[in-house]
This record gives sequence, C-alpha cells and structure tokens, in this order.
Amino acid sequence: MVVVLILLAAASRLLPHPPNFAPVAAIGLFAGATLDKRAAWLVPFAALILSDAFLGFYLPIAMLMNYLGFAACLALGTLLLQKQRGVGRTAVAGLASAVAFFVISNLGMWLSGYYPRTLAGLSECYVAAIPFFRNTLASDLLFSGALFGGHALLQALAARLRGKAVAA
Repeated sequence: MVVVLILLAAASRLLPHPPNFAPVAAIGLFAGATLDKRAAWLVPFAALILSDAFLGFYLPIAMLMNYLGFAACLALGTLLLQKQRGVGRTAVAGLASAVAFFVISNLGMWLSGYYPRTLAGLSECYVAAIPFFRNTLASDLLFSGALFGGHALLQALAARLRGKAVAA
C-alpha cells in the first residue's frame, strides 16, 4: 500500500490539474491514520521528492515550508484519525489539514522573499493565496472522503466475506 500511495501522490502532481487541487495532503492524512510511523512519513516525502525531480526544485525556503505543510497533514492524520475515525472526524481533519497547509506554505512564500518581509507583505501574501485555498480545501475534503470512505467500504466488504467463509 505504501508504494501505491507514493505513486498516486506523485502522479497527481504530475498530471494536469487545477492549481492546488491534488490529493497529496489527503494521502498524508490517510497515511498518518492507517500506516505505521516509518511508512507513513515515507509516503508524502517520497512522493514530493519524486514529483519535484520531474517538476523541478524551486525556492528552497518555500519548498521546505511546503514539505512542512504536508508533514503537518500527516501529523494531523496520526493525531486525529489513527485511533478513531468517522465522517465528522475525517471532515475536521481535512479542514485542519487545508488550513495548516495554507498557513505554513504561504509563510514559506513570504519568507522566501516573494513578498516584502513586512507585516503588510505577509498580509498581502495570505490575501493573494485565498483563491488557491478554495481548491486546497475542496481537494482535501473530496480526496479524504474518497480515501477514508473507500478504505471503510473495503474493510466492511472484507469482514463480510470472512463471515461468509466461516459460515460455509
């Protein structure tokens, strides 16, 4: 499952998609919630490094902060979803993931000098990023729902098939 998640996340960044509409954060949440710690941390970082090797590396501070933003998504998956999951809890984790990535990644853009290093520049940076946040939030919620919902359905189906096999 680790390799599939890495390839899925990397491919999602390489294929054409609307800005900030990719499942990488949702995959980080899912990995944090379902995999052991070593494997979970490998998923987003291997996917990012692999896809950045094709896309090109960019401003080091901004890149580091993007990676930290995805690390926050994974940490939220571990903290909020590893022991208990449900629709509401997953939605809250998806929302928190989108907000964390927005705050951290845009701080990186500001720190990298893309905007003036003033309070006004920081404010300008966050305001300019608001249109991208809509796609981030939509993709985090959509892909988190698909990953966690699909996982729950597969678990229920597997349990049902095991029950039939025992009864036979």
